[in-house]
Amino acid sequence: MGQILGTGRVHVNRPVGGALTDPAGPPGYRRTVSVLVLLLSVGAACCLGFGFVFQQDAARRAPLSDFLSPRLLLDLMRVPSWLAGLGLMVCGMVLGALALGQGEVSVVEPLLATNLLFAMALSRYRTGQPLGRQGWGGLCLLAGGVTAFLLAGEPRGGEAVTAPLRHWLVIGVVAGLAMILTASARHPRTRGAPVLLGLAAGLLYGLQDALTRVSGERLADGGWAALLSGWQPYSVLVLGVTGLLLVQSAFEAGPLRMSLPALTAAQPLAGIVCGIGFLGDQVRTDTGALAWQAVGLAAIVAGIVLLGLHPAMPEGKERHGSTAADRLMLDGPHDSG
Repeated sequence: MGQILGTGRVHVNRPVGGALTDPAGPPGYRRTVSVLVLLLSVGAACCLGFGFVFQQDAARRAPLSDFLSPRLLLDLMRVPSWLAGLGLMVCGMVLGALALGQGEVSVVEPLLATNLLFAMALSRYRTGQPLGRQGWGGLCLLAGGVTAFLLAGEPRGGEAVTAPLRHWLVIGVVAGLAMILTASARHPRTRGAPVLLGLAAGLLYGLQDALTRVSGERLADGGWAALLSGWQPYSVLVLGVTGLLLVQSAFEAGPLRMSLPALTAAQPLAGIVCGIGFLGDQVRTDTGALAWQAVGLAAIVAGIVLLGLHPAMPEGKERHGSTAADRLMLDGPHDSG
């Protein structure tokens, strides 16, 4: 009654591991589920990180006349390396959806943020650049921040919020902020355009992850008929395509070190807000736990920034001031290979 997300449930009895359990279930069941969520989330992060590197390598060669236009995606579909990156990204999204089906958004999202570690590893392999203190520091901050947030917050399922106003308020704030960021970066030569678009895409992906979990619950509760009769799966598709366009435009407008940290930082924050805001996720709220959660989130963001600015991350071409015709002459048509 009045639950616009239409999950069909008001109380979701999920442990930290994420699956529905019976408190009297067999010993070790929760630990098994937690390991499954961990493996799915880290596997998703690996695919996403590798995919982003391949996509940016192709997108940086695209003509800036396609910036924020669907033509950009059509143009990139002719590039084999971009298609490989897209395939990895799709695999990551599928694994992420499976993780969200077993665990809470507030658990899965911080783990997905480790995709930057895998992007860093691939970039380091391709450039031969050592990690150094900056790389190791960023790695420790990101890994330690994820660990601190999960241990301090102990995210778990609870009662889903039934107030439609709160649902739409959270969704509207996240989507509206993404629109404002996109409007602020509507030209590729806008200062900070890759960062703004990365933030906007991250917000949409965090919202997409939350609605993916809702879609999974509808499928589990009522089958395909219940899933296809709701608006959530179609919103997931729209958010996915829109986020993809924003990401590729960010990759096109500047180096990976500008866009990927913003994307990686915004996605878990938006996902956690949605999880707590309308999906019923709960975290510990005592003073000590909240303080450590804040420290953990701050460490995640700091680690992401340090890794994103590392010299091993691809810089891309500096193309401001060149024409689309000049770039096409330098790079060649995308369908030539």
